[in-house]
Amino acid sequence: MPYATAPDGVKLLYQVTGAGPPLVLLQGQANDHRWWGPVRADFDAAHRCVTFDYRGTGGSDKPDEPYSTRGFVADVLAVLDELGVERAHVYGTSMGGRVAQWLAADQPGRVGALVLGCTSPGGAHGIERSNDVRKSLAQADRAAAGQALRELMYTPAWLATHPGPHVTLGDPGLPAHARRRHLAASAAHDSWDALPSITAPTLVVHGTDDLLNPAANAPLLAGRIPGAELRLIEGARHAYFEEFREVASPAVLDFLARAAPSSG
Repeated sequence: MPYATAPDGVKLLYQVTGAGPPLVLLQGQANDHRWWGPVRADFDAAHRCVTFDYRGTGGSDKPDEPYSTRGFVADVLAVLDELGVERAHVYGTSMGGRVAQWLAADQPGRVGALVLGCTSPGGAHGIERSNDVRKSLAQADRAAAGQALRELMYTPAWLATHPGPHVTLGDPGLPAHARRRHLAASAAHDSWDALPSITAPTLVVHGTDDLLNPAANAPLLAGRIPGAELRLIEGARHAYFEEFREVASPAVLDFLARAAPSSG
């Protein structure tokens, strides 16, 4: 299995599929590359898709030390350097969108076009989920909490015909310490001051019915990043990219085709 080595020595398992201009896909908090499994083929047809398992997840090392969304950028760059990819398009969803914000702000020469999905600027300016949502996820009945998470990710109609297993609910092999580290990294994210420095062509995508990461964050991001486009997907929840893939994937692919090409 192919590994890249981060600057601090952490081994990162990565995956490459498809052919064409390189596209980095960054998944949500506490998830490994399998997050992208249901839709990866949509992008393989036009792009060389690069994913990796975040530290703490999947086949990557799992150090028990602080993680941060900005720190994950070094891991992304380690994978790209291992592959000899100087510049790539980047599509980040949820916490992956937070990582992608820092990647584009801190390493503008490495990012062709940027897509930010179901994500937030965090900090004082980000719109947090409601207390009701927090309580539903923290309830002592773990089966009920799991069902609450599924209903935040997908609509009831979709769940009725797609009973799972669902690959967006977290890496089942994630150690408890890594789960805590991922949660802390996402919670501490605050890119507000850096967003105006992003120069990559940017598309912000969000489901209108997303309560896990409230949809009100999308116009905040789009208004803060110069020239950003905004695409809201009506009726979609947090996992818009899977349930509404027939809308979402073409929208992203069209944007990438119109944006400045990555050099590979």
